Amino acid sequence: MNLPVISRPFEPALFAREPSLERHRVAPGGLTVIALDAGDRLSVSDIEGDQRAELLAFDEQGREALAALGLSADPAADFIARQLNLGSLDALHVRLGLSRRGVDCQHLPRAAQLWDEHSPAGFSRQLQATAPLLVIVAAPGGQSAVDSQRRASELRLLITRANPRSILTPALPAPLGEVIDEFTISPGTARDYTVAAGQYIQVLDVAGRQCSDFIAFNRRGLDNGREIDLDPTVTRTLNGNAYPGPGLFSKFFDRDLQPMLEVVRDTVGRHDTFALACSARYYESQGYFGHANCSDNLSAAVAAHGVTPRRGWPAINFFFNTGIDAHQHLTLDEPWSRPGDYVLLRAMTDLVCASSSCPDDIDPANGWQPTDIHIRVYSAQERFSIAMATRKTPDADPVLTRQSGFHPGTSALTGQFIDYRGWWLASHYNGYGAIEEYHGCRERVAVIDLSALRKFEVLGPDAEALLNYCLTRDVRKLAVGQVVYSAMCYEHGGMLDDGTLLRLGPDAFRWICGEDYAGVWLREQAEKLGMKVWIKSASEQIHNIAVQGPKSRELLSQMIWTPGTQPALADLGWFRFLTGRLDDYNGCPLMVSRTGYTGELGYEIWCHPDDAMQVWQRVWQLGEPLGLVPLGLDALDTLRIEAGLIFAGYDFSDQTDPYEAGIGFCVPLKSKQDDFIGRAALLRRNASPQHKLVGLQLDGNEQAHHGDCVHDGRAQIGVITSATRSPLLGKNIALCRLDVGYCEPGTRVEIGKLDGQQKRIGATVADSTIAYDPDKSRVRS
Repeated sequence: MNLPVISRPFEPALFAREPSLERHRVAPGGLTVIALDAGDRLSVSDIEGDQRAELLAFDEQGREALAALGLSADPAADFIARQLNLGSLDALHVRLGLSRRGVDCQHLPRAAQLWDEHSPAGFSRQLQATAPLLVIVAAPGGQSAVDSQRRASELRLLITRANPRSILTPALPAPLGEVIDEFTISPGTARDYTVAAGQYIQVLDVAGRQCSDFIAFNRRGLDNGREIDLDPTVTRTLNGNAYPGPGLFSKFFDRDLQPMLEVVRDTVGRHDTFALACSARYYESQGYFGHANCSDNLSAAVAAHGVTPRRGWPAINFFFNTGIDAHQHLTLDEPWSRPGDYVLLRAMTDLVCASSSCPDDIDPANGWQPTDIHIRVYSAQERFSIAMATRKTPDADPVLTRQSGFHPGTSALTGQFIDYRGWWLASHYNGYGAIEEYHGCRERVAVIDLSALRKFEVLGPDAEALLNYCLTRDVRKLAVGQVVYSAMCYEHGGMLDDGTLLRLGPDAFRWICGEDYAGVWLREQAEKLGMKVWIKSASEQIHNIAVQGPKSRELLSQMIWTPGTQPALADLGWFRFLTGRLDDYNGCPLMVSRTGYTGELGYEIWCHPDDAMQVWQRVWQLGEPLGLVPLGLDALDTLRIEAGLIFAGYDFSDQTDPYEAGIGFCVPLKSKQDDFIGRAALLRRNASPQHKLVGLQLDGNEQAHHGDCVHDGRAQIGVITSATRSPLLGKNIALCRLDVGYCEPGTRVEIGKLDGQQKRIGATVADSTIAYDPDKSRVRS
């Protein structure tokens, strides 16, 4: 007999639904406070290795109680005490919380040191509480020079509760600020509430994968007998987006085209404003008569405010995972939201609101198991950063959009920022614009904040061997002070990422790329091979600007001081780097690499974020007489496409090998004798290539766009990966992944618009993917 088939998908994002388990993060150089009950077990883990850990514990009377965890104080463990006396706002909040628990923050005792700084990656220590405790865990660390690789990294705390919750609903996360009102909405119910202009509304998915419909009315309109409600169609039209998100397109509008709400934070990024809140008719059409529904619940909730009931409400469907497929069908699946995910909104006028917790249990809309929604209203006096959330893995803690150390400088010149891989970077600058920024870089000198690049320190006796195995380049040939561009591939030959590798010493490297997961990947490979190597995240401690253009050397030669052991800036070779200081011997430490992403002579300056504005101001002081311009991402895109430089998610993905991405030069299959990840697949793919990246020159003045199909007659033979209008060439150009049979220069192809058949733009295969300066004479100058 065949046993029944059981659905058991791998769902790592829902770990928080485990009632007996809690997980917390200790930020690098920071601390986290948790509460333990008698019998609770605490696991403290060093994720990246080489990171000390300190712990302090207090009993219910506020007295030091390390013995209740089997620990004793270490006279040298004073980081927690020093951190709480820094005078920062975060330290003040923690001190106030500790004081309410009877802890004397003026005379904090020494902590226990759980291990020394030479711990391997993944090392952990298990502790069990014998009494109720308030525990502080810290990851000690401070500012380190840009050429140092000993940086603080995060710790992970796992708490296994002796008396777990009886239900699967996780504990609510801590409030973000001063709470004016809060309440929980049970599945199949809705509730009304009022919000004053300037106050904040947090819609929080407690257990994950639960939809919440939201409606709002102008309160003054209701007082005058007029229902002015939030309108999804107006919102989509005015924003040009299906759903408003934090940043440039953040507003929800009413039917009078007036802004009602601003999206301040969103930790999910996928919601629905295509359809109505669920209604009685929907359930009836499925055969479920009398089923609770959000539309009726919302009508009942706002009835006391004189709002006319509706059979179906056009609501904001928070966390509802819908989309429009290629056949124009409305699709739905389980929400992306994890436990504790939220949307934070700011009211732009006085509102009457209502929120629901959707009762839908007949399809995947709520993961088949409706759960609670929690609402918090915060004071208008609070100030929250505008942010979205990114996660390096599905079960990782969310990280809100960050500002680089250069942000005070860039934000003084523009308000046009986009979330680029979890960092706010300028798209273009007020008073300049993409065209002027482009010409400024090509003709003079430009500066751009590229701090969103991920940086990983790779250290230890096996560092070279690990990188040689994980990268396509022959790392053994890389000299100290040299930089090399490389691909990082999966076993099947598809690209995980591309980036540059710097060799700081015999056993010390820095990998700079665009993908957060690269650090996890490197650590996984090291663990599989049993290597003695540490991979340390450094993105938070190293920020960088690129100074690019024909006058970049003239500018930087005036401000970069180097010791006798390092080359002078004027002598720095292409794909080399130096360590120096700003202006003179006593200046802040810097690294400068002769690298860039523009096809021009250029450099990148790397520094600690605390020194960023000093560097920025000096660049501008010396650069303005040379015609310096700020450079945004819009202009950078044109520059890099002209130079034939590829971009993740556009010109390559995990379905694209380096040859198809146009960077086969970084896969030395003949000269590199050592095995590396993906080698066998790349040998096979190289022997029988199917596609090649080529440059196209378009006829006329109409542009192509990423994703446009490329045809020979009716048959599709390729796809546009990147495209732009080249200001200097006066032509529309594109990068195209094309069938190898059509890659001969001069071959005519057609770019399909509309459905690919009704409209075509003629194009010619160019001699090179590089449209501007194909012999790279300018970047090598």
